[in-house]
Parts: sequence; structure tokens; C-alpha cells
Amino acid sequence: MIEQMIKERNIPDLKGSESLEFLKVDYVNYNFSNIKINAFSFPNTSLAFVPGVGIKALTNHGTANISTNWDVKSPLFQDTGGADLFLSGIYFTGILILAQNDFGQPTLKLQDCYAQVSHAHVSFTGELSVLYNSFAEPMEKPILKNLNEMLCPIITGEVEALNANLSMLEVLTKIDNYTLLDYSLMSSPEITENYIDLNLKGVFYPLENLTDPPFSPLPFVLPERSDSMFYIGISEYFFKSASFAHFTAGAFNITLSTKEISSHLVRHSQGVGNVLSRIAEIYILSQPFMVRIMATEPPVISLLPGNFTLDIPASIVILTQSENSTAETIVSMDFVASTSVSLVILGQRLICSLSLNRFRLSLPESNRSNIEVLRFENILSFILHFGILPLANAKLQQGFPLPNPHKISFVNSDIEVLEHFLLISTDLKYETPLKQQPSFYGWEGLNLISGRWRGKSVP
Repeated sequence: MIEQMIKERNIPDLKGSESLEFLKVDYVNYNFSNIKINAFSFPNTSLAFVPGVGIKALTNHGTANISTNWDVKSPLFQDTGGADLFLSGIYFTGILILAQNDFGQPTLKLQDCYAQVSHAHVSFTGELSVLYNSFAEPMEKPILKNLNEMLCPIITGEVEALNANLSMLEVLTKIDNYTLLDYSLMSSPEITENYIDLNLKGVFYPLENLTDPPFSPLPFVLPERSDSMFYIGISEYFFKSASFAHFTAGAFNITLSTKEISSHLVRHSQGVGNVLSRIAEIYILSQPFMVRIMATEPPVISLLPGNFTLDIPASIVILTQSENSTAETIVSMDFVASTSVSLVILGQRLICSLSLNRFRLSLPESNRSNIEVLRFENILSFILHFGILPLANAKLQQGFPLPNPHKISFVNSDIEVLEHFLLISTDLKYETPLKQQPSFYGWEGLNLISGRWRGKSVP
């Protein structure tokens, strides 16, 4: 990433004045402009955690190929042309300090920067290049001196620019038309000798309502592992807050016509969409009807080792649908649908899908033996399995965004359901852009909402 940044960096002109005693020239003013880094290599690079401080970066034996325009002026002559500059023995060390600001955004600062280039070789091009190359060596020393004085200010400026970009990140992400997700840092990153630990809030809110859910998160600890580069622990509280926020916002209420459900059943249940006509036979109706399903409470989330379940308490109302009269309720019943949740990572998102485990109507025991009730229960279970859940899964395909920096992708990912939290183990890969961007700064890969939330304190 640093190599990509350096290639895109606009390097300021390098100016100076030197005396050439061997040519009896009192001074030569030189200016290197339009400096471009064509190739850059860090063959020996290391990163190490400095406990309680930050991340130490160290690189040595770096090389760079640079092209530039030049002009020189002296009492005896003046000229312009081009030159190639080869730098070797590039050394850099510094400590990146990671912290948190008042709004839960990450901050970045460079400390103890030291950078030096040991060797430089200049090769001039132009009509008098043979002459200039004959005294290029005396010019390499002042070029090195000026360049070494510029390096740390340039690197520090890049880090400050990146930090300014980080301070603009919205920690509230719009998930859908119902909810926001708060990804703000709860505290400054904890850095030990072996790992860096980020504690993110991970709470869903209904749109326009940043009130915390009426329940508290249970603390959990990630297992001590080191096989993967990156571990994400997602607590049961994360999913419970999602359930509560969507319930509060009315996301679990749905009304479908006979035609809509039949069409969906035909697509998903091998052509048996005519099952709905059997409901009409039960109630001796000929007119079309609507099915209205409403969650009566927030769906109940449970994470146990190897088992992620979602229980949905809801009511179903079947109404007649007539163009010339108001809708009339045929039947209204409460039910509980118990589902299993399957998980997969696609891109940078956690995708959930539901499958029906069991379904039961909430009826007095005396009514459960009623043949029409049992028939209706079976038909309704069929509708949920082949009609409603596929619709829900289609909406769930947009997934939950996982916290990751721009241009960093997950590879070799694995998901485990543990007690009261989900563990994602993954490696990270930096995606080199196909086209060079005009600037290094860019977090356009993040799904951020408008600036109306900027400046609000973390709840």
C-alpha cells in the first residue's frame, strides 16, 4: 500500500546551489522538477506491535527509480534536460500511534520518524549529457542531503492527510430503509506484543432514533488463536439489537395478496402454488384474499455452540379482498416460527439465510385436534416455508457490512457459532486498484450515510 501511495505522490521540486571547484565554477544553481517515481521496492519490511504504544514499521535496503526534468544555471552556462535517478539503501522507521477521538472514529499519528537514503546515482540525458555525467558524482551528495531532509516531512504529511480522512468517516452506516448500524470505537485500540484489539460498538438503531436497546450486552472474550490474520467477534447483542431495531421500525410486517403468494410459491415449490385455493375451500369462499403477517415481539436470537436460531413470534390475519367493499377478517391466529440461521461471507458482507425448523399455532389445547385447524396449520407452514422465508432471504442477501479498511478484502474466511457470539477468522488481502487513482485518500468502498449525522456524539 505504501508503494502504491508513493507512486501516486506528487514530489516537490528539488532545488539547490553547489560550487564545482574542479571546473573553477563558483556556483551552479540546479532545479529538479516533475519528479516521478517509476519503480519502488521495499524488499525487507517488518511491522511489530509496540505494547501500549502503536505499530512500529521498519524497512531497509529499499530502492527507487526516479525520472525528472532539470535545469542548471551558472555564470558560464545554463541548460535544461532530463535525468534518471537511482536511489538505494533506503531506510525508514517510525511508530504509528492508533487512538480514538470523541466521536468514536479512529485516529492515526506518526511518531519517531527516521528516513534516510544512503546512495544516489544520477544519469543525465540531453545534448551535453556526456559532459554533465562526468561531474554528476559531486552533485549526488547535495541531492542526498536535500532528499533526506524532505523524506520525513513528506511521510508525516501523508499520515496526517490519512488521519484527516479517518476523522471524516461516518461511524453510522445505513443498512436498509429501516435501520442504522453504529460501528464507533468504544475505546482506543488495545495493543499488546502479539495483537491489536479493536472494541467496536456494533448496535443497530431505527432510522431517526438513536436510543439504545432496552437490554445490555454480555461481555465475551475472543479465543487465543493465531492461525489467521484477523478475528472478528460478533456478539449476540449485535443480532438482538438488529432484531429489536427492525421490529421497532415495522420491518417485520408484511401484507401479500393471493396472487403474489401463489406466484412466489409456483417459483419455489415445484408448481404447487394452487395450495392457496384449499384455504378458500375450508372457508367456502370464492373471492380473493390477503395474508397479513406481523411480528408481535422482536424475534428471539440464540447463539449456542454450532447453533444459531431465530424464533419469530407473530400473528397471521387472512382477509377477504374485494374491490367494492372493505376487507373482512376471515381468521386471525398467533404463531411461532422457529428457524435456523446459516451464515456465509460474500465480499465484505456477512450474509444470513433462514430455514424453517418448526412451526406451531398458539391455540388452546382443546382446539388443536380440530381437523380444520390442523389442516390450516399445515398449509400455513407450507406458505411460510416456500413463500415467506424465500422473500425474507432475498432481503437478507444484502447482508451486514463487516468492518474493514478500504481496498482490503477477506480471504480464507471461516465462521464459527460459539456461546453468545459469532467468530469470524480470516486473512486479509490488499487489492491493488486496476487504474491509478488521482489520490491515495479514498474510502469510497464504505457504505456511508450523509453528513447529517456528522458531529453527533456517540450514544
